[in-house]
Amino acid sequence: MMGPRSQLGSPPMEDLPKTIADYLESTANKVRATTVDRAAAWVIWVTVGIILAIAGLLLGIFLLVGVFRLIETLVGSTTLAYAIVSVIFMAVGFFLWSKRLPKSIKQQ
Repeated sequence: MMGPRSQLGSPPMEDLPKTIADYLESTANKVRATTVDRAAAWVIWVTVGIILAIAGLLLGIFLLVGVFRLIETLVGSTTLAYAIVSVIFMAVGFFLWSKRLPKSIKQQ
């Protein structure tokens, strides 16, 4: 004889442990999909960003050393090469310093 609950669409008592286990597993999968999987994707992108930043920094350093060596070879003097490189950096610095404020603030 079946009880009133089994007639309403509820699982029979024999299937209750299996139903609870399935529900817990589906809940754990939903939680993992909304937290761990998203965090794993962010970790991958952060790692790629760090690697690209380090590669860009190394490229910049090697480029500066190469430009300095080229200037030194063309000029023939290390001291003069330092002077030329410092003038270039000062010119870039002056240019960037002049661009730091919006035009509306400069007019006041």
